[in-house]
Amino acid sequence: MDDTEMPVNDLESVVPVMTLNLLDWLALVALIAAGLNWGLVGLINLDLVGAALGNGTAASRAVYLVFGLAAVYGIAFAWRLAGLARR
Repeated sequence: MDDTEMPVNDLESVVPVMTLNLLDWLALVALIAAGLNWGLVGLINLDLVGAALGNGTAASRAVYLVFGLAAVYGIAFAWRLAGLARR
């Protein structure tokens, strides 16, 4: 190696960096909230969304819809992460 060629030792050249946008963060928060809610349903039969907004109301159904959309987005997010890992 000659003097003009410097070795590359920075982490970004070895490990690709992925930044999260606002939609990524919102989906992650929704997935965590949904997971905690389902964990409580399984553990002590307590549905926090249903208890807070009423079982079967339009508001609770909207929250469940957001949770479902976040899960679908989570699949695309995982796909992006997997593609990043292959680089």
